[in-house]
Amino acid sequence: MKWIARAAVMAALLVPGIIAPGMAAQAGLPDTVKIGILNDMNGPFADQSGKGSVVAAELAAEDFAAREGGLKVQILSADHQNKPDVGSEIVRTWVDRDGVAAVADAVNSAVGLAVNQIMAEKHRTFVATNVGTSDLTGKFCKPTTVQWTMDTYALGSTIARAMMAQHKDTWYFIRFDYALGAALERDATATLTGLGGKVLGSVRHPLGTTDFSSYLLQAQSSGAKVIALADTGTDLANAVKQAAEFGVTKKQTLAGLFTQIVDVDAIGLKAAQGLTVTEAFYWDLNDATRAFSRRFAQRFGGRVPTANQAGVYSSVLAYLHAVKAAGTIEGEAVVAEMRKHPIQDALFGTVVVRKDGRAVHDMYTFAVKTPAESKSRWDVYRLLARVPGDEAFRPLDKGGCPLVTK
Repeated sequence: MKWIARAAVMAALLVPGIIAPGMAAQAGLPDTVKIGILNDMNGPFADQSGKGSVVAAELAAEDFAAREGGLKVQILSADHQNKPDVGSEIVRTWVDRDGVAAVADAVNSAVGLAVNQIMAEKHRTFVATNVGTSDLTGKFCKPTTVQWTMDTYALGSTIARAMMAQHKDTWYFIRFDYALGAALERDATATLTGLGGKVLGSVRHPLGTTDFSSYLLQAQSSGAKVIALADTGTDLANAVKQAAEFGVTKKQTLAGLFTQIVDVDAIGLKAAQGLTVTEAFYWDLNDATRAFSRRFAQRFGGRVPTANQAGVYSSVLAYLHAVKAAGTIEGEAVVAEMRKHPIQDALFGTVVVRKDGRAVHDMYTFAVKTPAESKSRWDVYRLLARVPGDEAFRPLDKGGCPLVTK
């Protein structure tokens, strides 16, 4: 793949067009359906999404062509540098100049909320595959947006229930000082306190923090049974490693509210063992997830897909099926098509797209294995529980989405 760097603020990467038999464009459709994969290519979320999400999107386009076809598909990609203004500029240029029909991934909540507004204004589809904040399908919901892999409500609620079932009812939060961290703490707290638990304290840290010693000491001295890490990526990895060094986990349970397999790999099982996590996908769940993961690994240096990257594959594939069925790239019509019927997805099972744009599917709680339990590099999780989608995600009438009341 040839990456062509865009200058300064744009920092965009353009991937050559791929896919599809040379069939004539359908009525109401452009000759080529362009999908932009917007994420963090070089920062703290690069391993979770990054170039792996581009590979996943390419696989989705290839599979669509092989199974159904009829559309030419081009995948573009860009690095938003975790800056909403950079992401916004890229997306406006993509749509206005390049004719991009959909933007997927996004990975950063602040960027995602900005893109959400732009795509609604442009009447194009935002496949918010990995935007964590549940506000996206709450007060900021749009008829042109689908939120796919997870959100802060599902992540926080699922892990809070798991901890309460073990009588771990007092928590201390260490969280990102931006939209994702705030939403993770808010949503986990709502479930925790609703079940009779208590929050003993909370501390915020900037994105990109390397020294967590003062935060961990505050959490340790609080006496909370659970130290909840409401962050992700490199920040989460740094926090877990330092927690192990300080011996925090000898007396307190560490819960990663937004943890993915590459985070565990970066931390190492020696430090991460026993960490409780919630995920939407794991490569070793069943035959279908294992088969896809083998294909992905062949394209991506032997690495298995993260939940983010699996979500990009599934959501882009679902988007393409909806575009063909709707016969248009108009965002409102495409999202309406995605809502018509449950989607039978190989990686996420049955997926239902609700009126608020939330894609509902099962979620999972895992414990990180000990080094002795693991048989290979990516054999890192022990399944604790599967939570049905209608229990994991926020009830439709509780999010405050204006579309629900119409």
